[in-house]
Amino acid sequence: MSTRTTGLRARSSLQRRRATMGGSALVLSAAFALTGCVAGNAVEEGALEGTILTDGSSTVAPLTDAARDLFAATQPDVEIKVSITGTTAGFRAFCDGTTEIANASRAITDDEIAACEESGIEYTEIVVANDGISVILNPANDWATDLTVEQLATIWSPESEGEVTTWSQIDPSFPDEPLTLFGPGVDSGTLDFFTAAITGEEDAIRGDYSASEDDNSTVEGVSKNLGATGFLGLSYVEENEGAIVAASIDGVAPTSDTVQDGSYSPLSRPLFIYVRNSAYAARPEVRAFVDFYVDNALDIADRALFVPLTNDQVDLAQEELATLH
Repeated sequence: MSTRTTGLRARSSLQRRRATMGGSALVLSAAFALTGCVAGNAVEEGALEGTILTDGSSTVAPLTDAARDLFAATQPDVEIKVSITGTTAGFRAFCDGTTEIANASRAITDDEIAACEESGIEYTEIVVANDGISVILNPANDWATDLTVEQLATIWSPESEGEVTTWSQIDPSFPDEPLTLFGPGVDSGTLDFFTAAITGEEDAIRGDYSASEDDNSTVEGVSKNLGATGFLGLSYVEENEGAIVAASIDGVAPTSDTVQDGSYSPLSRPLFIYVRNSAYAARPEVRAFVDFYVDNALDIADRALFVPLTNDQVDLAQEELATLH
């Protein structure tokens, strides 16, 4: 996979400056190495134990799953639970102190920052990979393989609810095939990002679609219905090759290169974990896992079929990592 420079770091940097909790963000990737180190001090293999709770994005969950599985090779007695309730619900659990790590497919919002501040939760934002939200189709759909942002807005805008029900209404050259829609639920960071980019307002979306916090439900629905479409993270397209296909947007297909260089616009985005600083400082198993996750981000992204961090993100991370310790 390419490691080309991109502007994806910009939103993350802005968000970190907005956070007032005192937690510096981490963005680091390095060559894969099962070191089991904590802040530069070697930790004996198998020496740690405990339970780490993570919750949030269904998009980021496979990354954290991959990190957990690799980390288990050195610290098998550390249990890492990865729950999937959506980014928004994940932040609610994180800001009330229920979890140590939030998996997030978008940056934390002002309201969520305030909620964490009210609860006394200081955190660190960590960019762990990049992603392109993919507009998926049934493989037999041979008419909508290249859609425009305007056509996507027609499909998904609130005004289209109950009105735009066939593909021919989107473009007269398309067949009079019923339009069936699948996508993430209201607690999804993918929904927040997609609607802001496509319909122009976060959470502004028609209500007559099949919603689920489990992206596999979207995959299944689209794969079984000729006229279906939906949207989800690029990794799900790669994991389900043959069952679904991704449309190009304004002539650009979602790939590792187009996500990293920003040409897959406006649906390229960074992916995050958020770490509770007090847990990182006080619990060696949390510290070891987070350090491992960050130090092996490139390998974790590759194993989970995600777009890896860029050179700029690595450089930024190295500077910020030094401020954490």
